[in-house]
Amino acid sequence: MNRYLQSGERVLLIDAKKRRHLVTLVAGGAFHSHAGILSHDDLIGRDEGITVRTTMGQRFTVVRPTLGEYILEMPRGAQVIYPKDIGPILILADVFPGAQVLESGLGSGALTTALLRALGPDGSVVGYEIRDDFALRAQRNVEAYLGPDPRLRVEVRDIYQGIDETDLDRILLDLPEPWQVVPHAANALRPGGILLSYLPTILQVARLRETLEQSNFGMAETIEVLHRGWHIEGQSVRPDHRMVAHTGFLTTARLLVPESE
Repeated sequence: MNRYLQSGERVLLIDAKKRRHLVTLVAGGAFHSHAGILSHDDLIGRDEGITVRTTMGQRFTVVRPTLGEYILEMPRGAQVIYPKDIGPILILADVFPGAQVLESGLGSGALTTALLRALGPDGSVVGYEIRDDFALRAQRNVEAYLGPDPRLRVEVRDIYQGIDETDLDRILLDLPEPWQVVPHAANALRPGGILLSYLPTILQVARLRETLEQSNFGMAETIEVLHRGWHIEGQSVRPDHRMVAHTGFLTTARLLVPESE
């Protein structure tokens, strides 16, 4: 990453009320808002973290978006998996550099982007997405943050009908009926490989866990992640009035080798 802000890269403009605007810098371009006009040329070639003023004197802080910030602000055609869940997913699925990962249900590409960054140059992601518009949106969002990435291959297909890949390290699912994938995943994963599923309701989780118990998967666990911020201002210290509570349940299981009789 170049120290100085470059034409073509995305930045966050944050105003005095902490409202965020995701902007792609273009030489000669300008950001227009109710607070005035801000020339992109006043940002290009300067350090991130600067504070600049619009034509109306309003202040904006300029930073490169973190991955979490980008996910919350990026264009989306489908609901994204939020950063509070993506972090635990990377740990629970033990996503490591060089892993070969299959992801199904790409949505807007939030998890895909995080996976590619965690996998390093030798890892790869194959994505199964049943909707071609979601597949295209996911690829565009990944490229907008990481640039064109040959480690990602997206196929428009229904994972419920089967998985072509074999010897995978990890399979990550954001699907309404992941229990349909369990037998396919058992054939596609290497022994010890991890299956992770993101589901919104506990009844779906119960159905998945029942299917896992009747398979060669074991060591199954289910958690949910609750995110509560804190308001800290002088002597006023209290939990925020609002929190990001339930978004989804994370279920993991490992493919085990059946005990020989």
